[in-house]
Amino acid sequence: MLYVLICQDKPNSSELRQSVRPKHLEYLGTQEVRFAGPMLTDDQSAMVGSIVFIVAESLAEAQTIADNDPYYLAGLFENVSVRPFKQAIPAES
Repeated sequence: MLYVLICQDKPNSSELRQSVRPKHLEYLGTQEVRFAGPMLTDDQSAMVGSIVFIVAESLAEAQTIADNDPYYLAGLFENVSVRPFKQAIPAES
């Protein structure tokens, strides 16, 4: 099943994000990620969160993946939402 992780950074946390980013990317490389990337400020000058689409067996597994993300463990996120996701476009093959 596909899940989406929507993660919003705490205010003024860009230095923390940058310092933990290599561990975060390494960690996501061990997961079945469909696609992922940072959310940006309106002027696209800074990262303010992350969106990650992952494959997991259950909501509990997806939540565990989110809970073990180095960004989460470092206290970067103000809010994390983990939800089942149904891909409609493009249609899955």
